[in-house]
Amino acid sequence: MLTILLSAIFAGIVAVFVTVAIEKWGGIIGGILGTLPTTIIPATIGIYAEAGEDDLATSMSLIPFGMLLNALFVGSWVVFPRIKPKATLGQMITISLGFWLILAVILTSTFEILLQHFSELNIGIAGLLLLLCLGLWMTWKPRPAPKGTNSVTKFVLAMRGLAAASAIGVAVYLSSLGYPIIAGLAAVFPAIFLTTMVALWIAQGADVPTGAAGPMMLGGSSVSVYSLIAPFALPAYGLILGSIVCWFGAVISTSIPAYWWLSKRNDAR
Repeated sequence: MLTILLSAIFAGIVAVFVTVAIEKWGGIIGGILGTLPTTIIPATIGIYAEAGEDDLATSMSLIPFGMLLNALFVGSWVVFPRIKPKATLGQMITISLGFWLILAVILTSTFEILLQHFSELNIGIAGLLLLLCLGLWMTWKPRPAPKGTNSVTKFVLAMRGLAAASAIGVAVYLSSLGYPIIAGLAAVFPAIFLTTMVALWIAQGADVPTGAAGPMMLGGSSVSVYSLIAPFALPAYGLILGSIVCWFGAVISTSIPAYWWLSKRNDAR
């Protein structure tokens, strides 16, 4: 229970930071900072501590596809306003969450079949490659990613932290019950992405969250890389050193190149 609680609290604190980062530094820098491997750290530690090495590998193999779902979720915040320019916040929440839930049901129902034919690592790599392709495509023609001009309220920040904490807490709890696939899906429930979009939409209007969507999609690949390293690093190096290895491996291989790519595309605009 202590592991679940600590994982949830850490995730909530990180979730608040993401909104502030995008608001302060704009969509490109904020989007990359906001998608650094952060809430995945308590999730992996909690799942490994509660359920062990095998369940960690199963849960983590789902993360890249879960992040792909989140990328499509964020993409709906860009695409739907183009289809319906006067879309309300309530409509955006309903459409984006409904879209995510449908895809999540499809993924969950097919994942066990995939595990019978492919290794966890191969499945995870496939999800990562699809995520990278989608992120590059969505950022090929960059959208304006301005800084915010209004402050997100403390209440909205608190609700954002609570949502993220709940998602990670549930993920760790499910892993302790022996449901690694559902736990992996719960770990990537778009609590951070949803509350980011809602908080910024309320405070700043539509331009800031839609401008951050592309960078968040591409930056989210770092979480996928973290999840691919974790099943090897945590058992080999322990919780603390293993988490450090995962974090630096993910940031160096994806977050830094993603920032370079986004800056290059923004300069070419």
